[in-house]
Amino acid sequence: MIEKIQKLIEEVARFNQQEEKQIEEFRLKFLSKKGILNDLFADFKNVPSEEKKDVGQALNQLKQAAAEKIEALKNQSKENEVQRNVQDYTKPGLPSPVGARHPINIVKNRIIEIFKRIGFSLSDGPEIEDDWHNFTALNLPDYHPARDMQDTFFVQQNPDVLLRTHTSSVQIRYMENHQPPFRILSPGRVYRNEAISARSHCMFHQIEGLYIDKEVSFADLKQTLQYFTTELFGKSKIRLRPSYFPFTEPSAEVDVYWGLNSETDYRMTKGTGWLEIMGCGMVDPNVLKNVSINPEEYSGFAFGMGIERIALLLYQIDDIRLYFENDLRFLQQFQSER
Repeated sequence: MIEKIQKLIEEVARFNQQEEKQIEEFRLKFLSKKGILNDLFADFKNVPSEEKKDVGQALNQLKQAAAEKIEALKNQSKENEVQRNVQDYTKPGLPSPVGARHPINIVKNRIIEIFKRIGFSLSDGPEIEDDWHNFTALNLPDYHPARDMQDTFFVQQNPDVLLRTHTSSVQIRYMENHQPPFRILSPGRVYRNEAISARSHCMFHQIEGLYIDKEVSFADLKQTLQYFTTELFGKSKIRLRPSYFPFTEPSAEVDVYWGLNSETDYRMTKGTGWLEIMGCGMVDPNVLKNVSINPEEYSGFAFGMGIERIALLLYQIDDIRLYFENDLRFLQQFQSER
């Protein structure tokens, strides 16, 4: 029996297959319940007493040799597989998930592209502003409610340094350094000290437009807005309702006729068919004087809208907070957008 065991130990030593299937067959042959070792241990009870010690040592040696061989071959097989994968440069790489542009950026870029077609260029400015550019130059007197601490984030309790409440401050900076005529768009983040809810946020995005030239009229403003709503919403019916803004006179709120073709339309428009999309007006002569532009020679119009609000309408999103939660389930819905 010892001679038989020694031959099996030599067989184990010679075995050197690398394939998983052959390694598994080798394991079953020696170590399974129906394997060679199981039979040998079953026969061990028939070995004469004087031979049991030597035979027992040989059996344990065979069992250990088989187990170590199997473990070594498995480790070698895994290492070989890793090496094959590393060295085979013809294999395709791991797939990378396709990202999506944020809906705010999608809508912002659409708006910019529409106005670029009629000669508007981009202008930007700082988000931390001073009182002059954010309020005073825009014809907001000291007693105006927008100056209240409840609406504005002031920096380090300094009443002259604040987070801009609108991108109109960019227009002031531009007019201080350029002479008419010009047409500019000013997109960017703005900040208001407001409670965060489904319809409002303390930080949001605006895009404002400004056109200054000789003999610019309210009719020019209306035609520009008519063109914009047709291009963005595919709807050309608009109305302008009289309103008040300190930096424009006359001022108006712009509504677009959305229609009442579905239950969603009724809900969005509260049964009227009209949706408010922006504010606008003719630039107040005092604003032009504040930036050293002669209001007797030049006139112009301005308009502004919240990008989040426009995106809410376009995509029929019911909660503004979704824009800022970085939920991939929400963002992946925009993968097909340009």
